[in-house]
Amino acid sequence: MSFTIAIIGRPNVGKSTLFNRLVGQKLALVDDLPGVTRDRREGEARLGDLEFTIIDTAGLDEGAKGSLTARMQEQTEAAIAQADALFFVIDARIGLTPTDRAFADFARKANKPVLLVANKSEGKHGDAGAMESFALGLGDPIQISAEHGEGMGELYDALAKLMPEPVDEDEAEDDEPLTEEEAATRPIRVAIVGRPNAGKSTMINHLLGEERLLTSPEAGTTRDSIAVEINWKGREFRVFDTAGLRRRSRIEEKLEKLSVADALRAVRFAEVVVMMMDAQNRFEEQDLRIADLIEREGRAMVLAVNKWDLMETKGGGAISTLRRDADHWLPQVKGVPIVAVSGLMGEGIDRLMQAIQDAYALWNRRVSTSALNRWFEEAVQANPPPAVSGRRLKLNYITQTKARPPSFVLFCSRADAVPQSYLRYLINSMREAFDLPGTPVRITLREKANPFAHKRKRPS
Repeated sequence: MSFTIAIIGRPNVGKSTLFNRLVGQKLALVDDLPGVTRDRREGEARLGDLEFTIIDTAGLDEGAKGSLTARMQEQTEAAIAQADALFFVIDARIGLTPTDRAFADFARKANKPVLLVANKSEGKHGDAGAMESFALGLGDPIQISAEHGEGMGELYDALAKLMPEPVDEDEAEDDEPLTEEEAATRPIRVAIVGRPNAGKSTMINHLLGEERLLTSPEAGTTRDSIAVEINWKGREFRVFDTAGLRRRSRIEEKLEKLSVADALRAVRFAEVVVMMMDAQNRFEEQDLRIADLIEREGRAMVLAVNKWDLMETKGGGAISTLRRDADHWLPQVKGVPIVAVSGLMGEGIDRLMQAIQDAYALWNRRVSTSALNRWFEEAVQANPPPAVSGRRLKLNYITQTKARPPSFVLFCSRADAVPQSYLRYLINSMREAFDLPGTPVRITLREKANPFAHKRKRPS
């Protein structure tokens, strides 16, 4: 059974830096600005031979009931309830503050083991603040520098005393062996992206059935890309909520740049990307830019038109209009699945999850070489490649090199002379022939080796 630790403390004491240190990668955003972390983030941590689950939380702070600050604290309280032990982090350079003292009482009331961590203790400046922390009554402070990796040995020693003894694998009960089908089924990685305030976090909360992610009418509430596990009708999904993506010219603050970079990493890590649009402001310029990014990254895509409950016209005609608009504005992914949803009301959730599975299946599809070349011969006969500089192009054959996304190599006589328009014709024809709507399709041109190239012309 996994041992879980929640990192708590007031804002800007280095909780996310410690989280990143323990999980071994920069998953959580870090900045000098207080209050960067808002949602709670989980990761699999390792310290020496100790393995455990770590939760990064928003800084404990006071706020009016119902405010964003108050709901951030609710997220932290949920993490504390989930944890087996707590890391209470203070800033040793600043020393104790009234907020530290107030929330030390809060930590004690949680009735969980607490390790007092005096962060930023590098050099001599942290000694005084660390000594002050004895007054909190949480035991001896463990002086560390999460940024520089100092004091991790002392943290290991203290943590090892809290964690349960490892179970002998020979004495543990054997789990039932996985079937081949179960072994092949793993969580589908899904990123939810879109412009700010499109309703991404609200949608994920409805899927989870709880207020796991912070939501607010204020754009930009989500900063980190937060991963959550979802089981839908027996299928596992790992869903990433991301920060809203604005036009580059409108991104000014360093923190927002970090959030956007985090969102782009989530897209590259995902297998299926759900691009969420506002039903009342759909297919705006930034939506098209985001869709183009997803296609260029080669990810399966699903369009989710959110806030459909606010639309006056919702019938089949409105859905048909959505389909026509999508094919018009996004010809590079013609036929991409489009689903009308309401994250707030829960409308269209089943259709969305099924569309994700269908898009994932297409993204993994392979086409047999024989069927591929039968289609290829018919496509070339129906529309031969144009002559370039008075010479006809010779297209020899095509083969699929990989899936995820479906990628093909076309062998021809002059690769640099094949027009992009002809490649688009082949891709669209392939989509129709092999039922590949919406998924990115890659065709790479390669010149067939000339068997006579090594023979030199004899001098006359």
